[in-house]
Amino acid sequence: MGKFIFKRLGQMLFTLYIVVTATFFLMHAIPGGPFTREKPLPPAVIAALEAKFNLDAPLHIQYIDYIKGVFSFDFGPSFQKVGVDVIDLVKVGLPVSAKVGGTAVLVVLIIGIPLGIISALKQNKWEDYIVTVLATLGVTIPSFVIATMIIYIFSGKLGILPSFGLTSWKHYIGPVIALSGFSLAFVSKLTRSSMLEVLQQDYIRTARAKGLSEFVVIGKHALKNGLLPVVTYVGPMVAGILTGSFVIEKIFAIPGMGKYFVESVGNRDYTVIMGVTIFYAGFYIIMVFLVDIIYVLIDPRIKLHD
Repeated sequence: MGKFIFKRLGQMLFTLYIVVTATFFLMHAIPGGPFTREKPLPPAVIAALEAKFNLDAPLHIQYIDYIKGVFSFDFGPSFQKVGVDVIDLVKVGLPVSAKVGGTAVLVVLIIGIPLGIISALKQNKWEDYIVTVLATLGVTIPSFVIATMIIYIFSGKLGILPSFGLTSWKHYIGPVIALSGFSLAFVSKLTRSSMLEVLQQDYIRTARAKGLSEFVVIGKHALKNGLLPVVTYVGPMVAGILTGSFVIEKIFAIPGMGKYFVESVGNRDYTVIMGVTIFYAGFYIIMVFLVDIIYVLIDPRIKLHD
């Protein structure tokens, strides 16, 4: 286990280094700059700003400085928000995104997995048909369409849900539904197909032939193997939801990481764009690593070595 963890940590750092490098050079390859405006600033002002933020240094010097900063959690200052560092924006936005995203993840797991199990156990019955139809709708309808429908119907027409902000429990309903819609549907479909495959295995027939109760057969023998594909998907899903859906946060005016990312793209705030992208990539890599560990806990037959 120790050797596996050490090896994966090295791979994670190398992957993160590739992401940081690609993000840095892609941002500097984009035409224009962080101080490009519709009404151009005087050249002297631009030169002064570039000197202040060390943008007049050779590219390789900027790259080395940025690499040093990233691995010490210093992503530099925002070019558009005076006196604010990128890490400060992450500290402010992450808790907000985590509250909404964490609630959405719980909804996905608490509702999606049982729906998939019920659908598998009731294959080709009305319960299965209802879950299949709902899952298909959830997978095919984009989250921003769901968000727009919620605002139009429940906020605009019925007036029972707030359309923006995050100050009461009612404010969570719309964003959580929009955020969890696709993942909930996908998890239920994944659980159903995996459980159907597991239920056809010989060891399940053997367990039933021994007279074990259906609860024990499903809960002890089928569920552990049936959830392996779900675990594979849940890791990256948690990373994606917890770090904030950029579009959903923008639609509901939630001051999370998505809001800062969208604003930074519009303002060409390079350091914020790179900082949020690197943070997202790092969180994603960590979740994939945790998934590998959970694999072994669920199924000891999986070995932690090549």
